[in-house]
Amino acid sequence: MIEFRAGALADTHAVAAAVAELSHSGDIIVLAGEMGTGKTAFAQGFGAALGVTEPITSPTFTLVHSYPVGKTTMHHADLYRLDQLGEVADLALDELAESHGIVLVEWGDVADVMFGDHLEVRLALDAATPDDVGARVITLASRGDSWSRRWDRLQTALAAC
Repeated sequence: MIEFRAGALADTHAVAAAVAELSHSGDIIVLAGEMGTGKTAFAQGFGAALGVTEPITSPTFTLVHSYPVGKTTMHHADLYRLDQLGEVADLALDELAESHGIVLVEWGDVADVMFGDHLEVRLALDAATPDDVGARVITLASRGDSWSRRWDRLQTALAAC
């Protein structure tokens, strides 16, 4: 597990960019955290690092937004409004990842058993600095072999943030 303190939005974007640089087609990245902790901001930084030029917005009502970039597509999903695992299965997120895509899943921790090998990015407001508006604690955890193999490179990339 890696824990990183993001004192400002730019820091959250830097962490997201470091993760994006090590991501490849087939990856699923679960974004977890309470409302307002920066899940969509993380997705925006991630997408910008991949080369997405259009605005990245929360897919709360459409459930999935797709952003083609080069030879891959970034899929940004939001499970907040879904009540049952069957509804998550209907989105076929694993198939989106397998077909030359990277999938970021907001509120994905509610269905993480469905994702198998993935990276969990947990965002929380930094309780240690209540006066520091925008400060967050970002915790990254590998769930499976794929990210475990990239773990040293991820730690090195985050050290530069």
